Amino acid sequence: MRVVFAGTPEAAVPSLDAVAASQHELIGVVTRPDAPSGRGRRLEASPVRRRAEELGVPVLTPSRAKDPDFLRALSALAPDACPVVAYGNLLPPDALAIPRLGWINLHFSLLPAWRGAAPVQHAIMAGDEVTGASTFVIERGLDTGPVLGVMTETIRPTDTAGDLLARLSTAGAGLLVATLDGLESGDLVAVPQPSEGVSLAPKIEVEDARIVWTRPATAVDRLVRGCTPAPGAWTTFRGERLKVSPLTVAAPGDVPAGGEPLGAGDLVVTKKAVFVGTGTGAVRLGTVQAHGKKPMPAADWARGTRIEAGERVGDE
Repeated sequence: MRVVFAGTPEAAVPSLDAVAASQHELIGVVTRPDAPSGRGRRLEASPVRRRAEELGVPVLTPSRAKDPDFLRALSALAPDACPVVAYGNLLPPDALAIPRLGWINLHFSLLPAWRGAAPVQHAIMAGDEVTGASTFVIERGLDTGPVLGVMTETIRPTDTAGDLLARLSTAGAGLLVATLDGLESGDLVAVPQPSEGVSLAPKIEVEDARIVWTRPATAVDRLVRGCTPAPGAWTTFRGERLKVSPLTVAAPGDVPAGGEPLGAGDLVVTKKAVFVGTGTGAVRLGTVQAHGKKPMPAADWARGTRIEAGERVGDE
């Protein structure tokens, strides 16, 4: 079967490799245009483009999928199917109509749960115990198309979004190829998504990643893990942002006794640890990153900062 793969970030590369190694003929790759990156804001090719060029596969980089030149180029390739993983560009009806078997999306949730751009992050932040991946036929709605295949994955108690996405992108690559195999053989039947159980997973913006210390400790833990590595959970200290990497919910006996229980945002510093109060108890900070500084263990940050009694995080 002739296929054109569409994807952009690192999480799509395992699927690209799996499709390239499969029995199907990979005749092209579609990805987002080169974009500014890093402090120098230099243009960089997407991970998918870099890998496609290593594989020697022709690459198309339309700024918009409705560009006439792109539609003509895709039509000329005459793909039977277009597998998609995190492409990040809206596909218009004219593009959807080109492959005879459609655009087959690998989405990192158990649809209809967590439709949208950030399903892995939202699953962790919501406290889900199980997630997975689904392949479905793309239609005009947001991740609403009929499902072709699914796989499940347990969310571990310490998983960050990066950890979970890495596992799903690897296992999901096999699901995507199996879906293409089933489409070619005619064995797969697309099943419409149920109307019940729908939830949305919009992109996590920087403001969404701000820690609200009055929330329960478990919710703070999930927010931090769900926002790691991007966009990165944060709070404020002395009027500047402080990035917070995964932390630990403290047991009652972990925090040194010193009178009143910790209020939300209160700091307690020991030689080896930094604790912060939440709405239900304390958490122990792991790695933090002050503005303009490198990430460091919270205890080292506290020593260098010389935190005074009564100082708090999150007030500004």
